Amino acid sequence: MTAVPAKPIRLGTRRSPLAMAQAEEARARLCAAHAWEIEAVELVPVTASGDKIQDRPLAEIGGKALWTKELDAWLLAGEIDFAVHSAKDVETLRPRDIAIAAVLPREDVRDVLVGATTIHALPQGARIGTSAPRRAAQLLHARPDCTVVPFRGNVQTRLAKLAAGEADATLLALAGLNRLGQHGVGHPLAAEEWLPAPGQGAIAIECRAGDAATHALLAAIDDGPSHKALLAERALLAALGGNCHSPVAVLTRAEGDSLEMKAVLFSPDGAERTALDLVFPAADPTGPARLAEALLAAAPEAIRVHFSPA
Repeated sequence: MTAVPAKPIRLGTRRSPLAMAQAEEARARLCAAHAWEIEAVELVPVTASGDKIQDRPLAEIGGKALWTKELDAWLLAGEIDFAVHSAKDVETLRPRDIAIAAVLPREDVRDVLVGATTIHALPQGARIGTSAPRRAAQLLHARPDCTVVPFRGNVQTRLAKLAAGEADATLLALAGLNRLGQHGVGHPLAAEEWLPAPGQGAIAIECRAGDAATHALLAAIDDGPSHKALLAERALLAALGGNCHSPVAVLTRAEGDSLEMKAVLFSPDGAERTALDLVFPAADPTGPARLAEALLAAAPEAIRVHFSPA
């Protein structure tokens, strides 16, 4: 049991329903781990730029930083003590004064297709609503007859757009649906065939890099296997030099003390695809970089042009 803090610890989060659900989960886990009342952690919500601008793809208006910049500023200014993020929304290169202190147990990493039972069951020429380059490229590779139409917004917004006929089908993260309690929506796609985004299903908790006291508190809710897999996927992205326009998918599984990582790169139009697997010790920081190097060496120019390795 850890002593109850003299004043509530401030947890920063976006205001979206999913972000608030993730913050509630983080607070509940932290309070349970330290035998605190729930009031010991105060939720401090912010409306992120990415939530304000929903008529254009993220890649056109500033990328993943639109999800994090307000919370980053609050964290560095000391207005909050730590922040909760969907790991797949956190840009690969972070401010050096901010660190991922904990990763919660990873949820289901699969995507869900809403509007058809499988990708191959989609009607000929179907319109698929998504603004994710990975989903768009993966879809067009499997079904080049289909059309991608831009879809942004939270889960309810996208489902409403689908119901309004703006698309014939859409794709959502099963982890988000589960955390919102929306079970039974759509049809999960096999992760081995339809690979998820790097970081999908993981909740990352960040604090100031030099804040040893908060690091120690958060260590109590850190899930080691989830943390190692997330760091490996982020290391792969860093080595690839990808950005918000770069279609990349990855599936990481723990095999004893090793990680098995399967990664796929696409050209944005889905015409080209390069996939490789690698098994490496979870403690080996060079594994993801070696996989990235092999992927780029095997990929055609139509894929390589969308990556900028260091």
